[in-house]
Amino acid sequence: MKAMKLPKELHSLLEVAESADGKTLVFTEKKRPVAALVSLRKVDREALALSTNPQFLRIIETSRREALAGKTTSLEAIQRKFGMAVPEKPTPRRRKPRR
Repeated sequence: MKAMKLPKELHSLLEVAESADGKTLVFTEKKRPVAALVSLRKVDREALALSTNPQFLRIIETSRREALAGKTTSLEAIQRKFGMAVPEKPTPRRRKPRR
């Protein structure tokens, strides 16, 4: 990802993006979308980088398909497979009767 200082000529676009209440503004040419403007005030760089990374998006899509198909593995099964200690489930505490 590359960052640059916003030129003064584009400050009005910054104001428009911030006033859009978190919505994406889409620019069109001949009624076809050609660009988008999104405020990133509440977005960190890592989230932005991952959300635009094609390899990461493919991993997420594959995981979603597998989960929908029921191809999941429980944490306990993974722990057993790798010889990790499986924590015991805590026994419910019994309350002492009030006197």
